[in-house]
Amino acid sequence: MATGWARDGAVQDQIDDTVKDAVTAARARIGGGESREFCEDCGEPIPERRRAALAGVRTCVACQSVRDGDRRASGINRRGSKDSQLR
Repeated sequence: MATGWARDGAVQDQIDDTVKDAVTAARARIGGGESREFCEDCGEPIPERRRAALAGVRTCVACQSVRDGDRRASGINRRGSKDSQLR
């Protein structure tokens, strides 16, 4: 693939870094330890089945759905073009 002045394999390195960052972020979101009995956001009881299924769960399903909806892309620009930097 012609990439201008970039060295061979630079595009694949960018892809690998993006995947590595996504995996690292996902692992950071995984809970661990003991699950809470009550949601830390609303105080409602967390069902036993949810606590058994997810180690370290801290929120009820409704509050976790709200949190998941608030996630945004990291905003890291690994594309080399100036057009992508202007967005």
